[in-house]
Amino acid sequence: MSEQELRIRKIRNGTVIDHITAGNALNVMKILGINGKEGLVVSVAINVPSSKYGRKDILKIEERELKQDEVNKIILIAPNATINIVKEYQVIDKKRLKLPAELKGFPRCVNPNCITNSGEPVETEFYVIQSEPLKLRCKYCQRITSQDDIFKQF
Repeated sequence: MSEQELRIRKIRNGTVIDHITAGNALNVMKILGINGKEGLVVSVAINVPSSKYGRKDILKIEERELKQDEVNKIILIAPNATINIVKEYQVIDKKRLKLPAELKGFPRCVNPNCITNSGEPVETEFYVIQSEPLKLRCKYCQRITSQDDIFKQF
C-alpha cells in the first residue's frame, strides 16, 4: 500500500497491532480494556485487504505501549499479529507474535470442576492443540477450550 493509499494516518508515538485476524480488532480492544472512555486516540481498520492473509485488521493506539501480559492474551485471538512500537513516527521495535506450545496462567479453564477453578493455588496450564481456530487442552482436566470460550472471559 503506497503513502497515497494510507487508510489511517501514521502515529507519532504508541503501538500498532497489525495482521490481526480479520474481524477481531474489537476483541483485541476488549482485551486491552479500551472502550473509548480512557482518552486514548485509537484508530481501527477492519477487513483491510492483505496480500498475505486476504483480509486483516489493524489497531493503532497512540501514546501507549502494551504490557507483556496483554501481548500474551492478544496472541490467543490474533496468532499472526505483529506488535510495532512507534517513536517519533518511526517503528523502533517490531515483534511477530508466536503462539507457544503451552500456555500458563491464562485463560481460565471452562470446566467449573477443574482443580484450577476450585480455589486451590493451582495456575492454569494448557497445551495448544490447534492454532486457528484456537483449541487448547487443559493439563489437569483435559477439557478443550475454544477461542469462543476465551472471548467470553473478557
